[in-house]
Amino acid sequence: ETSVLYEKNVTVPNRLKHGDISLTLPRVKLSDEGTYKCFVPTISRESTVELVVGAVSSLNIILLRPGNEEGTRAVVLECESKGWYPEPEVLWLDGEGNLLSAGPTETVRGPDDLYTVSSRVTVEKRHSNSFHLLESNRTKPTRPERHTYMFQVERLFT
Repeated sequence: ETSVLYEKNVTVPNRLKHGDISLTLPRVKLSDEGTYKCFVPTISRESTVELVVGAVSSLNIILLRPGNEEGTRAVVLECESKGWYPEPEVLWLDGEGNLLSAGPTETVRGPDDLYTVSSRVTVEKRHSNSFHLLESNRTKPTRPERHTYMFQVERLFT
């Protein structure tokens, strides 16, 4: 009998006679992350693949006015996003792509190993009132996955 053996206690239907030694992981969980080795005894071949699991999430952006100062030309943008893995990086950019100076990002790792991040930035009225929030998930060290959200706050400055 021809068989394909995988480490990590994975059972694979025998499809080798059709040239298929693929491994399918339905409903991938964070605990599935790791190294998988495949060995085909009949040809004495071994292959290794590293599975990196990531989770991305949507976000909530809250617009706050700082204090009750009359004539203020600034607002505070607050972002909260739950359900990330691994820990994301949060950057705020103005409409031209310039990095904005934000407060420290607060990060909490939950019992499910997913991260919740929150970040605040104060923005002032400028010629462009569009802003970008960039959340980066470093599942690929050479090319992080990035999610960019663009929004406009023009109405807040009227």
